[in-house]
Amino acid sequence: MKKITVMGAGNIGSAIADMLQKTGDYSVTIADRDEVRLKEVTKDNGVEYSCVDVTDAASLDAVMQDAYAVLNALPFQLTQLIAEAAARTNTNYLDLTEDVASTRIVQELAKGSDYAFIPQCGLAPGFISIAANHLAKDFDRLDEVRMRVGALPTHPSNALNYNLTWSTDGVINEYIEPCEAIVDGKLTEVPAMQESEEFSIDGVRYEAFNTSGGLGTLCHTLDGKVRKLNYRSIRYPGHCSLMKALLHDLRLADRRDVLKDIFEHSLPATNQDVVIVFVTVTGWRGETFMQETFVRKIYAGDVDGTFRTGIQSTTASAICATLDMLVDGTLPQKGFVRQEEINLDTFLANRFGRVYGDQAKI
Repeated sequence: MKKITVMGAGNIGSAIADMLQKTGDYSVTIADRDEVRLKEVTKDNGVEYSCVDVTDAASLDAVMQDAYAVLNALPFQLTQLIAEAAARTNTNYLDLTEDVASTRIVQELAKGSDYAFIPQCGLAPGFISIAANHLAKDFDRLDEVRMRVGALPTHPSNALNYNLTWSTDGVINEYIEPCEAIVDGKLTEVPAMQESEEFSIDGVRYEAFNTSGGLGTLCHTLDGKVRKLNYRSIRYPGHCSLMKALLHDLRLADRRDVLKDIFEHSLPATNQDVVIVFVTVTGWRGETFMQETFVRKIYAGDVDGTFRTGIQSTTASAICATLDMLVDGTLPQKGFVRQEEINLDTFLANRFGRVYGDQAKI
């Protein structure tokens, strides 16, 4: 039985810990600074807990001691602290960060390490890169890779057509930071909240626009191999223009703490959500110009006897599946591991990865 430390007792971290513990293959300890929350999420599920201040290096090292892996579900601002502790304690490291700068730090820590460092193991970045790379490999020459993901309320009822379904810090960060992309064959950065487009899936109208971090490392993997590659977040129509007014006209992009407070006191959370994954790849097979598309919709619902929101089940399942593949030797055992190194069919066959399977097809 592998000993696992999960950092962060929020909605995603608690789901990860519970899902791993239920397999009987892992002994899980969840760590957070909020002891009340820890007691709540570990009640009756067999998960151990440890109250830890991550700014205390000694305490952080202690909770990882002798662990096979640490799964980091804390906000992106704390990524460096957790990854450095993993390096000090010789612990395999996995995280969910969408932050580009944090991932570069993890990549540096992985150099020469005898342990695996696997960042961006969630939905986007994460599964979206696995699906996109799977489609891309079937072409002789690539033209365009379009990656779109949304975590949305199933019943939007406010002007922003949005509810909080995951990390508020993460949403704000992806709306503000520059976005990596490949434009005319060149790796570049483009502004967030730009290049808005509209489209329909299954009869429902959506918009999508540039957001930071969702590409993961795929833009570097495909650099020089594709004319155009981009990632955009899916929202209901009208969201982008209102967010631009808040971020730029009211200059809340420079006051993230104020924007976070507004979001968390004005936008209700919801358990009724849907996750949309939409990947389109165009290119040539021989002399024929072709298009392939991968689409999934995952709703909140029962997952192995427990209710999970769509964002919980997709994000937690993705990192748990990655851990399984690390344990069974499917993935490289040391150094920096990219999401696009994961085989889609292997992922979908995994006990956790099956949440993205045929039942979620449009």
